[in-house]
Amino acid sequence: NLGLYYLLGTQLGFVFQVYMACQSMLIVLIGAIPEYHIEQGDHSNHEELIKHVTFTEDVNSIVTEWFLLKQQSYKVSLAGSLFFAGVLIGNVFFGPLSDKIGRKPVFLTALFFEVVFGYATAFAPSYEVFALSRLLVGLMNGGMSLVCFVLTQEYVGKAYWAMTGTLTNMTFAVGIALFGALGYYIRPWRTLATAANSPGVLFFLLCVTLPESPRWLYSRGYTEKAEEVLQYIAVRNGNSNAAAKVKLRMCPGSVKTGNQGNNGPGFLDLFTHTVLRWRTVVLMYVWYSCSLVYYGLTMNASEDSGNRYFSVAMYGLVELPAYPLCIYFINKQWAGRRKTMASFLALAGLSCLCTMLVPVTAGALFNATSLALLGKLLVSAAFNIVYVYTTELYPTAVRNAGLGVCSMSCRVGGILAPFVPSMRELHTSMPFLVFCLSGISAGCLGLLLPETLNKPVTETLDELSSPAYHRIVETKVGS
Repeated sequence: NLGLYYLLGTQLGFVFQVYMACQSMLIVLIGAIPEYHIEQGDHSNHEELIKHVTFTEDVNSIVTEWFLLKQQSYKVSLAGSLFFAGVLIGNVFFGPLSDKIGRKPVFLTALFFEVVFGYATAFAPSYEVFALSRLLVGLMNGGMSLVCFVLTQEYVGKAYWAMTGTLTNMTFAVGIALFGALGYYIRPWRTLATAANSPGVLFFLLCVTLPESPRWLYSRGYTEKAEEVLQYIAVRNGNSNAAAKVKLRMCPGSVKTGNQGNNGPGFLDLFTHTVLRWRTVVLMYVWYSCSLVYYGLTMNASEDSGNRYFSVAMYGLVELPAYPLCIYFINKQWAGRRKTMASFLALAGLSCLCTMLVPVTAGALFNATSLALLGKLLVSAAFNIVYVYTTELYPTAVRNAGLGVCSMSCRVGGILAPFVPSMRELHTSMPFLVFCLSGISAGCLGLLLPETLNKPVTETLDELSSPAYHRIVETKVGS
């Protein structure tokens, strides 16, 4: 039963996705390149070029302030790449760290510094400071978003994981659309960066009161502290009778962080543990392919001209229909997590192939753009499922470490996606053939993973290898 306090905690995690979406999409608007005209003259160096440039569009961005044109235009893309490079590092670093010292301290520390570096972005006196701040914001964002997702999942029972995971990703898509609207009304880039970052201050103050994950406390052997958290939540929910009855057994295989130091499970167990090794390798490829196909289709759809603020909002809103489909299919016994994820990935790959085959000038409804948007809807659904599915596949003791490694491979896919179109020099169909094969192959490999629908969650590595655990699973599935 989800009490009021749990609902407030999880809803705070949902709304928090809007803030993270604004930070992720920030460079799209504050790095906008307006129309401009260059007069005839000496353009041998950047200083001379600045004297002959006239911007013909009323846009205020880092491009217009620091004249990031011609030879300097790469700096806009570099700032975006630095953000996602930071996200990659944050995923790898903060995931295992939160498994070691706890979800809450890591989350609050990363959030605090992301807000600080976010203001550094808004008030950067030079491009170099701006670029460094984007790297640091990405570093904190990568770790914080990962820990926030896991913390939200662990606040509720496994029966609600699919729903909370889906709502979290749905809110992120809404956040992208809201950022497009915010950018429409706030045009100066420094003001926009400040407005997008300021909600983080409020979120930090609200999150200070949240308790540590009782699942993490239990998995690390802090049974008494886990009981105290559950009792506190029961009281806040107005159920004092239930609070008095909360009593947990010692978690088998748990390790107290304070007593055992670094002897607890961690990053290396993902590749040394017999069960987790191949599970991690397959999941890393699935996450990588999701990112590669997602950004590949987005680049194809973004070739359409139009209002940039509307485009940002559209690429967020187009994902929304994917989430009701996820909620419906992944909870059906005949579909489940595994088959649904694999199907969406394969269909996204086929949609990408059709995008290549259908001419751009086809009918109003059936053309390359509509197929590309359909592909993005499908791969968004796969992305949503793989978050929930990965959370259920990893034991609590290494869940953040597992998500961190998978998210790292996801960022690698996003970084490589812009380079795939250059393969057109080999053959015009080569880029979309790569995206197609990536989606289909990831879908096929995903079928090798075990189904997690209606199966108990493992807390420790010992449970994962325990014959007793597998007997419980078989009994539960067969009943």
